Amino acid sequence: MAESPSSIESIRKWIVEHKLRAVGCLWLSGIGSSIAYNWSRHNMKPSVKIIHARFVLADLFFSARTISCFYLIIRRKKKKILSCT
Repeated sequence: MAESPSSIESIRKWIVEHKLRAVGCLWLSGIGSSIAYNWSRHNMKPSVKIIHARFVLADLFFSARTISCFYLIIRRKKKKILSCT
């Protein structure tokens, strides 16, 4: 009998199959949490709160893109090493 995949493996498989949804969920959770945090700060105008939320979201998105690029580079190097042996 085949073993059932682990929880991490099933999450990874879902992300690979639904890349656009995964990015959308990351974006939505990032902007939602950033706006919620900024709205708890009472000493700023609403326009400044929205601008800060967008900056935080841009940083989050840039970090996610950087991590995914490094992951792809490492994965390609592993495939290249395995195919050469």
